[in-house]
Amino acid sequence: MSKGAKIWLTIALILLACGLVFVAILAANDWDIAKIGTTQYETNTHAISESFRDISMDTDTADIVFVPAQDDTSTVVCFEPSNAQHTVAVKDGTLVIESVDNRRWYERIFSFAAPKITLTIPQGEYGVLSIDEDTGDVEIPKPFRFERMDLALSTGSVKSAASALESINVAASTGNIRLENASAAELDLSVSTGEITLTDVTCKGSINTRVSTGQMILTNVTCQNVISDGSTGEIFLKNVVAGEKLSLERSTGDIRLDGVDAAEIFIETDTGDVTGTLLSEKVFIAEADTGKVRVPKTTSGGKCEISTSTGDIHIRIE
Repeated sequence: MSKGAKIWLTIALILLACGLVFVAILAANDWDIAKIGTTQYETNTHAISESFRDISMDTDTADIVFVPAQDDTSTVVCFEPSNAQHTVAVKDGTLVIESVDNRRWYERIFSFAAPKITLTIPQGEYGVLSIDEDTGDVEIPKPFRFERMDLALSTGSVKSAASALESINVAASTGNIRLENASAAELDLSVSTGEITLTDVTCKGSINTRVSTGQMILTNVTCQNVISDGSTGEIFLKNVVAGEKLSLERSTGDIRLDGVDAAEIFIETDTGDVTGTLLSEKVFIAEADTGKVRVPKTTSGGKCEISTSTGDIHIRIE
């Protein structure tokens, strides 16, 4: 056996031994990976006695869950590292929740449990909801309504059925955005890598979305404008009606329409097919550099301009 082969065999045996030790430790702890971490976790409950209208949250790594209270009491329960707790206080009518993490880098290495913040507050209307976090998911059920929602995440997903009198603004670097059974005056949603899904959503104004890599799925949506741009990913629209403009742009990805309509429609994709059905006649301007074009020969209605470099265009009127 050559010297190089012996070295690789030794490395493989060491890795195998480490793996067997890890499995043995995990088995000894009932296969609960959180038990083998070096970070100690604890649950802290904060009872909120003061009234508040706005909610502001700034956390590093914690899932955030809103729960409707059964009465008029408010509590914040934090499952968190004992050396990286959150402060909870009402300041000038705002419920402020902030992380205080003074851990050194090596204290974060073997931390396997997922911190979690549970807000149990009376259902109803609130002011501004502001959430800024690095890693973690956000879940907000339907009984809550806000004046405005501003959510920013580095890595994490948002699932919300809450409505906003003004705007819902969600930005995530890596993660999914899912809104359902909600309404707002304006929607501004963006992800770098992930999906945007809207189901049964009503927007008085415009829905603006930006997706670098990932799908966008809209189902049963009404608004004035849908404006979406992105790089790579497919678009699926079903029962989507915009009073004014529908504008979709992708570099790579198919665009599929099912029962869609708007006063004016603009669709552009470099590589991908554009197919589906519209609800009313349009004046079509369709062009494909490499691919087939099949659109109705209608001469009335608003403008429908579709272009693709590589792909087919096939549109029908229902």
